Amino acid sequence: MLAALREFIERYPRLLVITGAGCSASSGIPTYRNDAGQWQRSQPIQHGDFIRDEASRRRYWARSLGGWPAVASATPNAAHFKLAELEARGHIPLLVTQNVDRLHQRAGHQQVIDLHGRLDEVVCLGCGAISRRSHMQTRLLAENAMSAPVPAALAPDGDAEVEEQLTQTLRIPACEACGGVLKPHVVFFGGAVAKPIVAQINQQLGLVDALLVVGSSLTVFSSFRFCRQAHQQGLPVAAINQGKTRADDLLTLKLNADCGALLSGLALS
Repeated sequence: MLAALREFIERYPRLLVITGAGCSASSGIPTYRNDAGQWQRSQPIQHGDFIRDEASRRRYWARSLGGWPAVASATPNAAHFKLAELEARGHIPLLVTQNVDRLHQRAGHQQVIDLHGRLDEVVCLGCGAISRRSHMQTRLLAENAMSAPVPAALAPDGDAEVEEQLTQTLRIPACEACGGVLKPHVVFFGGAVAKPIVAQINQQLGLVDALLVVGSSLTVFSSFRFCRQAHQQGLPVAAINQGKTRADDLLTLKLNADCGALLSGLALS
């Protein structure tokens, strides 16, 4: 598999890369699905529920209160560092990540689009003010006169299992600028990626030699659409992923492997 990956990159030296949860798994951030593409836990919060329902917002922030510290302290792994190295060598003009953990940036990657936003920021639904997630953590703890709960188990994207009572009683701080509702600066399931971002990625597909998927099942349409677009344009599409992907029938090369383990052994001339 390593030889096949090396040959693919040497043949198609300018890559648009899409990464998913599998890229951050060895950094201690759980994935949503197993190798068969099935949910490993209950489905995550939906965009509409967060917007409309105060109880849903309370549940989200209670679980985030327990899960955020693990994301904040996570460190990049071999996959992040190798992709940053490939960018520095001129092979990756743009990386698009479905992850919201910012680990690519912490590994030194420069040209990154956070397709689903970033968990280290909070946005006000009223005035649009953006603040740091670490500040929100401090405000949540102070508002509820408590220390951070110890989660029973971590879940993807800063979610965690906490005591049920906390999900029902948590007091949520409002925006300090306008008193509006605060939301993590991410695209929840059921939400939409901004059209300018989609247009920017599609434009980049016209400037590269191939598309490489790293650690994603591509189950969500927000990322799968770019594989479909690349295929329609005649671009080769390769994937490094454990288990099936939604784009398996579009792939030029499929490498069923742990992305960190495979990438760490990659050496180019």
